[in-house]
Amino acid sequence: MAVSTSPPGAGPDLLSSIRPGIKDLAESPIRVVSDYGLSLKDADIIPLWFGEPDLPTPQFIIDAASKAMNDGHLFYTDNRGVPPLRQAISKYMGRLYGRPFELERISVTTSAMHALMLIQEMLIDPGDNMVVVVPLWPNLIETVHIMGGETRLISLSEEGGRWSLDLDALLDACDERTRAIMINSPNNPTGWMMETEEQQAVLDFARKRGLWIVADDVYARLVYDRGHAPSFAEIADPDDRVLTVNSFSKSWSMTGWRLGWITAPPVLETTIAKLNEYNIAGPTTFVQYAGATAIEDGEQFIAESVERYRQNRDLVHQRLAAMDRVTLARPDAAFYAFFSVDGITDSLEFAKTLVRETGVGLAPGTSFGPNVDDHLRLCFAASHGALSQALDRLEAYL
Repeated sequence: MAVSTSPPGAGPDLLSSIRPGIKDLAESPIRVVSDYGLSLKDADIIPLWFGEPDLPTPQFIIDAASKAMNDGHLFYTDNRGVPPLRQAISKYMGRLYGRPFELERISVTTSAMHALMLIQEMLIDPGDNMVVVVPLWPNLIETVHIMGGETRLISLSEEGGRWSLDLDALLDACDERTRAIMINSPNNPTGWMMETEEQQAVLDFARKRGLWIVADDVYARLVYDRGHAPSFAEIADPDDRVLTVNSFSKSWSMTGWRLGWITAPPVLETTIAKLNEYNIAGPTTFVQYAGATAIEDGEQFIAESVERYRQNRDLVHQRLAAMDRVTLARPDAAFYAFFSVDGITDSLEFAKTLVRETGVGLAPGTSFGPNVDDHLRLCFAASHGALSQALDRLEAYL
């Protein structure tokens, strides 16, 4: 008779012994589609599923990282980030929003995703809830669930070619267990952008109720009718319960570098430093010097990128709007087309079918919250040629 050599508790019991909230975490449907597409042998795939530019990081940023390595910036450093980067961010925020941002308010993180996870570690206890505007990139919602919290989802509405937010519904969703309101503007996936008057109303409400505002500003520079999106950072006092999150990934084409920052009340500087210590010690040192160069010398690159995305947006919107089964709103910001297709009831399976039958990789709407399972997200931060070819394939199939 065969004798098991597995230690006690091995196999399925191992999975059942971890926290239920972690064991039951949902898998990202975007990753499900991309993994499926990449598993197809000899497939000619145009990958528009992830939210990242197809252009590589500019050479001047790469050179800055190389110089930092050659200069010996290869060791542990301050939990809050290297001083040159924090100073560069402070000045950048001041230029952008026309007000000073003290160095104590700036903490560097390994990506905006990491920043949002740190924020949930600060704010959420089991049983707390966070009111969240959706559709939304699924990773942000899951950070709350990882901490044992609940999310209350308030959906944008799509009417007349525009996305809009019902402010009364957002504020009415807050109760005695609500710790924070989380808003991603400009929004992934819709391109919706919250205006200053709406932000002021949310801020006034949060002040009265003692709530936190978590503002994901990752797409703040990718705007088509102005230099930057409105931000809570423009209107909040330094001591307000407002946490804004930003990233180098989108504006400076640095997705793989993993670098971001939090702007917070100065009293939280030490708390965030301790969380960084116990999570990662600190962001990669030489990458931070590259980030400082990106901020100081990268305005031309941002301007050129926005113009490129504007042309791509117009192409994609024109082509998709002409397809009989497609309905979409024109995005004001970010680099996504989020569109519905008549007849879709399962966007995950439809996205898998699309990549198998047409070679076009899109993100399924079910990734982004309720009521959008008939939608797909197309990232148009790609070359004009790739987008044209993808749209030809979609048009023929749809």
